[in-house]
Amino acid sequence: MNIHEHQAKKILQTFGAPIAAGVAITTLDQAESAIASLPGPVWVVKSQIHAGGRGKGKFKELGANAKGGVRVSFSAEEALANAVEMLGKTLVTQQTGPNGKAVNQLYVEDGADINRELFCQFLLTAKPAKPHSLLQPKAAWILKRLRMTHLN
Repeated sequence: MNIHEHQAKKILQTFGAPIAAGVAITTLDQAESAIASLPGPVWVVKSQIHAGGRGKGKFKELGANAKGGVRVSFSAEEALANAVEMLGKTLVTQQTGPNGKAVNQLYVEDGADINRELFCQFLLTAKPAKPHSLLQPKAAWILKRLRMTHLN
């Protein structure tokens, strides 16, 4: 199933999971109102593509020193500048291959003071079909490596 982060969060919210406020946008006209609708003082602007490693990714159209596809912003102006820089560009990650994927949607989320970050993944092995869950303090792409190494 291919769903974006903001769609997954809506599903989790229906089951009572606490989810930070956020707004999905597809145009720059929507960016300013989305940012204004969130309390701040920290905003996270996230590329919505079907690939992992968005934060470590690089935009083809931007310089080598440009930030990746997930950006923490400490002012409304910085959040808007990030949205301008990201929307409509091509994000290349470890999972997209060298052609990358067009960022046609962003998710602007209320930032949080993160003390600890954990990544969780649920999957079924092919044969025999058994459920597994992985939880660790590493990025999701590391979970993929772990899954390939230990669950085949």
